[in-house]
Amino acid sequence: MTWSIIARDISGAFGVAVASRFFAVGALCPHARSHIGALATQALVNPTYAAPALAGMAQGIAPSLLVEQLTALDEGRDHRQLHLIDSHGRVAAYTGASCIDWCGHMTGNGYSVAGNMLAGQQVIEATVQGYLANDGMPFAERLIAALQAGEAAGGDKRGKQAAALLVYTTEDYCALDLRVDDHPEPIQELQRLYQKSLERYQPFTACLPSRQRPAGITDRALIEAEVERFHAAGSRAGL
Repeated sequence: MTWSIIARDISGAFGVAVASRFFAVGALCPHARSHIGALATQALVNPTYAAPALAGMAQGIAPSLLVEQLTALDEGRDHRQLHLIDSHGRVAAYTGASCIDWCGHMTGNGYSVAGNMLAGQQVIEATVQGYLANDGMPFAERLIAALQAGEAAGGDKRGKQAAALLVYTTEDYCALDLRVDDHPEPIQELQRLYQKSLERYQPFTACLPSRQRPAGITDRALIEAEVERFHAAGSRAGL
């Protein structure tokens, strides 16, 4: 019902971008944690994979072993799709034997793309190429560009409905969590929301309490100065 890309940026950030002809796909499929890893669970989604997968990666367990362990314990494994990436950039993916065609996955250095109920293998291939061809983009934009390339290649064979983007950078909380739950052009709307986040959301969150600055910035004049600095740095200053 879905295709997604998970990736680790050169900065160490983790991101998941996902699209589907399924309402609120961002509520159940993408998961990540700073310094640990990211994953997407889809097809007949099993959200209970997320906690043990992230806990296992935090302990240094290889994603390939985690996929084996999680699917071995799941009697519904044949209907699942799962892919993981850890802090070392190690990737593992699984597509169950009963997932609906076209279904499958492609993995590479620091990324994985997986999907089911797609127009064809070209959707996965185009998503990969869309990601690789845009390595000069800010990480979040690069993930959206990958989805756009997959959509242009046919996307979900049932049509369009929802899309989501999840990015974790350095903190326990996410840097960006954008969801389009029900829209005729969800990836276009996701792009619009990302551009909207550049106006105040992203510069404001740079002022929040963080590991390096536990109290954050509380002086409102300094917060406004940070917003101005962000925009002075140009439109490429986003995540």
